[in-house]
Amino acid sequence: MALTQVSSNKCAGGFQKVFEHDSTELKCKMKFAVYLPPQAETDKCPVLYWLSGLTCTEQNVITKAGSQLAAAEHGIIVVAPDTSPRGCNIEGEDESWDFGTGAGFYVDATQDPWKTNYRMYSYVTEELPKLINANFPSDPDRMSISGHSMGGHGALVCALKNPGKYKAVSAFSPICNPMQCPWGQKAFAGYLGSDRSTWEAYDATVLAGAYSGPQLDILIDQGRDDQFLSASQLLPDNLIAVCSEKKIPVVFRLQPGYDHSYFFIYSFMNDHIKHHAKYLNA
Repeated sequence: MALTQVSSNKCAGGFQKVFEHDSTELKCKMKFAVYLPPQAETDKCPVLYWLSGLTCTEQNVITKAGSQLAAAEHGIIVVAPDTSPRGCNIEGEDESWDFGTGAGFYVDATQDPWKTNYRMYSYVTEELPKLINANFPSDPDRMSISGHSMGGHGALVCALKNPGKYKAVSAFSPICNPMQCPWGQKAFAGYLGSDRSTWEAYDATVLAGAYSGPQLDILIDQGRDDQFLSASQLLPDNLIAVCSEKKIPVVFRLQPGYDHSYFFIYSFMNDHIKHHAKYLNA
């Protein structure tokens, strides 16, 4: 698939780039960001995929999270896709901030009119890695995944559904149990339909309960003053309880005073890159 470079900026000794391509899964033009550390000029590097949250594009993480210095230090390529298909002219796609455009929820939709384009799960787990491995100096055997909020949900789901595919997973303020929260219920009803049993395939808490793959080390940071934590949208306790029962190692850090914003992500991004580097560079 042909890639068109949209931008390129020297950053932390490497390059922060944005590309556009025609997606076969999503049937539209998609942008993604890729940070190439200095090591990528001579070596194949591992890849960390970052999934952003509601309303975001590929721009939020590359301009606000400060991930490039740590990625350069550890020689990690960081790939950040957009959060949904764009400009598909589906009726209702731009009506609300938490469904449709900017809110793909990293599922493969099964319902009309969404099912043709809204296939973010397959885009992130299949199409995008193939594209990256074909066009950049990446090591296809060393990948990991992280994300924020809706993207934290996406990262956990991708890792738990594909045992062994990702060397590590981490998340900032993830939507841990979407079947039980208003955001998840709205999105899943729209994309997956009214049969709640089909929702289980995209709920990290349910998936953790059924996980039987190689050991997966999970790092989660959550701001204690996050308005969406208190509004019961994130429900980390439900996931932690299941992981404890299943002996899935989780480091869960409740960070006092922090909210749901990229100021929070920026504060702990280094720890997350280090977590991934430990498994990617092992």
